[in-house]
Amino acid sequence: MREGGRLAAAIEVLGEIETRHRPARLALKAWGEASRFAGAKDRAWVSGLVLDVLRRRRSLGWRMGAETPRAAALGALVFDWGWSADRLAEAAGEAPHGPGALTEDERKRLETPRDLSEAPASVQGDYPGWLEAGFARVFGEAAAEEGAALAERAPVDLRVNTLKTDPERALRALAPFSPETSPLSPLALRVAAPAAAERAGAVEAIPQFGKGWFEVQDLGSQVAALAAGEVKGKQVLDLCAGGGGKTLALAAAMANTGQIYAYDSDARRLTDTVRRAERAGVRNLQVRTPLNTEPLADLSGRMDVVFLDAPCSGSGAWRRHPDTKWRLTPETLARRQADQDLVLDQGAGFVKPGGRLVYVTCSVLPEEDEDRVEAFLARNADFGRRTASDRAEHATFLTPLGDLRLTPRSAGTDGFYVAVLEKLT
Repeated sequence: MREGGRLAAAIEVLGEIETRHRPARLALKAWGEASRFAGAKDRAWVSGLVLDVLRRRRSLGWRMGAETPRAAALGALVFDWGWSADRLAEAAGEAPHGPGALTEDERKRLETPRDLSEAPASVQGDYPGWLEAGFARVFGEAAAEEGAALAERAPVDLRVNTLKTDPERALRALAPFSPETSPLSPLALRVAAPAAAERAGAVEAIPQFGKGWFEVQDLGSQVAALAAGEVKGKQVLDLCAGGGGKTLALAAAMANTGQIYAYDSDARRLTDTVRRAERAGVRNLQVRTPLNTEPLADLSGRMDVVFLDAPCSGSGAWRRHPDTKWRLTPETLARRQADQDLVLDQGAGFVKPGGRLVYVTCSVLPEEDEDRVEAFLARNADFGRRTASDRAEHATFLTPLGDLRLTPRSAGTDGFYVAVLEKLT
């Protein structure tokens, strides 16, 4: 495909997402299935531009003076991808596949865009305007900068599986991808985000991945698992296990001692957990399915650690799923808060005296984070707050109350919040 055809395709997909409210993944998949002529590089180009536009939809609209898929796509190519206006004009005007020649106003906006510094914080930071109060509560004057960091492309993070290998061997295996280590976790390796229009490296194609040497897991998620503390020989329940990413991290930290139980209210989310655990060499895992009657009744009051990766808005993962921030509504956020209150109360019943309840969200919104913990503690006088991490390398990310808050701007991770609560009696 020529550049004009690629640009037209990206605008078409963006229009599909906007008008039909389709998730970006499904809209891109549908376009790919209908465009068999498009090669791998074409698909990477179109996907990259679509996702970059969704990351910065509001700021692009502000600078272009028009909130349309076409305006945003044109702006992204010049402001973010570094195209010249002349190159863009040539691509847009390509007949018959380009999206149409630039108008005089578009050319003017591209060459002298509206000053972004004059925009509200939510426009500068590319998040919905109705979230301004929440962002201001958490980040204060840095709200726009924090939002902008959530609109960057994300790297690929991996966790070295110590049940199968060690960091040095994993680092050598990943050498073709030029991985880097991280001071936040001794088991983390990072592959930089690809440049605009390029595909991310297929780390899953490395033979050692199939052998279970490492798992794709954001660094923030790895730090959240570390917040569970010493777990060797313990009884651990991952109550919202989902696909099992944090389950595997906890199991590796346990070194196949003690017992870890994985449960999720949606049985479908657990389908890959057993397969992934077998590949990772986990031997101390029990998967408890909600399809059984009272699947967790025998665990009541017995757990040393209950890990709650709570259902949330996913605002911390906007770098990876940028379309979700525009689909988030006040009503959806309220439902997530009710879900969080429910799982906190459920999880508390499994913790034994002296045990820990680890509450985690992939969210930067206080309504899902501190507010939920404070509400839980008000309902449960037999729980108290503990410092979420005693590791020196995490001290910078502790809140005044001792919880962990990680963001792309502060830690280079997805946005995560972690609170550790101890059952006192």
